[in-house]
Amino acid sequence: MHHPLFYLLLILFIRTNQCSSSSYSSQTLVLPLKTRITPTDNSGHRPTDKLHFHHNVTLTVTLTVGTPPQNISMVIDTGSELSWLRCNRTSNPNPTNNFDPTLSSSYSPIPCSSPTCRTRTRDFLIPASCDSDKLCHATLSYADASSSEGNLAAEVFHIGNSTNNSSLIFGCMGSVSGSDPEEDSKTTGLLGMNRGSLSFISQMGFPKFSYCISGTDDFPGFLLLGDSNFTWLTPLNYTPLIRISTPLPYFDRVAYTVQLTGIKVNGKLLPIPKSVLVPDHTGAGQTMVDSGTQFTFLLGPVYTALRTEFLNQTNGTLTVYDEPDFVFQGTMDLCYLISPVRIRTGILHRLPSVSLVFEGAEIAVSGQPLLYRVPHLTVGNDSVYCFTFGNSDLMGMEAYVIGHHHQQNMWIEFDLQRSRIGLAPVQCDVSGQRLGIES
Repeated sequence: MHHPLFYLLLILFIRTNQCSSSSYSSQTLVLPLKTRITPTDNSGHRPTDKLHFHHNVTLTVTLTVGTPPQNISMVIDTGSELSWLRCNRTSNPNPTNNFDPTLSSSYSPIPCSSPTCRTRTRDFLIPASCDSDKLCHATLSYADASSSEGNLAAEVFHIGNSTNNSSLIFGCMGSVSGSDPEEDSKTTGLLGMNRGSLSFISQMGFPKFSYCISGTDDFPGFLLLGDSNFTWLTPLNYTPLIRISTPLPYFDRVAYTVQLTGIKVNGKLLPIPKSVLVPDHTGAGQTMVDSGTQFTFLLGPVYTALRTEFLNQTNGTLTVYDEPDFVFQGTMDLCYLISPVRIRTGILHRLPSVSLVFEGAEIAVSGQPLLYRVPHLTVGNDSVYCFTFGNSDLMGMEAYVIGHHHQQNMWIEFDLQRSRIGLAPVQCDVSGQRLGIES
């Protein structure tokens, strides 16, 4: 069976004046989202994906790299640090989606004696090493058991129409394993956007960035790099980013970590002990906001509490899909049978809301984003819809992850200067119009 895989393509253009220095701290760049549909395999099991955690929606940006510029497409991931490109190899079946460093006069490999190789890679899960050519060698591994490896290098990344472009340290990867060949043909690499010193956002000097995802094909949304202090923008509620300076085995120190304080269903706060919502002495239990993940994943006890309450509040309204061996994408085991007639009469808009409560802010999820239709799976005349919160324990993951599916129609600002995340419910299409973005 196959289902559509949505790629949100970000077409980059400059909103303000041209950049006049290597720092973009005073610039604001707006990136409208567009949608492309491609088929891929679908089943109750989770196929391998090159990004950590499986998802059906990925955010990608089209850039040009090198001198002369080469067109590339990169997945945007706030959960990763090092940006990397799939570098050209003669044996690769998709050379058009590779970056060829031999064609660029501005490409510069990083020696293993460089301070960049020796100190700035300390947050990598696998420390950088020295290869036979005495170049800095990096191996990146992800939670789905996929990996990429190659050399660190510096190269010019062209942003929009700017004539003054900065050199960016990235991974020129000659090997990518455990990934889907069909998906590999769509993108050249990954754009790391977390708080690490080697991330794209840190190297380019943006003090903050925001995005707004509508979840519709007509106007999927936009990404904004730079300041978002617009007079018309709804005031944001801020929650602080959590920092732990001591290295812990299960804590990602450069992720966008916030403090989850509770979960409400239709305004009712679930009886969840505070102790399970905070990281323990190993770092397990952190809460990350991650654009590289589609759905939201909760540790077992919290997932079970939410699942039980949502099931109780939909009892008599929805019919449970009673197939014990079916677990959608390996993590979502609460699914329902819903007929097309009930969908047309608006049953999804009468679902109990789920609110993720943080210190100082909330993300409220209601209506259609609470259930996801399993493509091409029907029972009689009914379609199968699954609850869009998954169990982290089934992934072997020791963290809470807030995916972008539950960030729809939210303005989400990552403020690196003040170490906080701002949240506000907005209509992304209306905000896009105010920014001058055409649908």
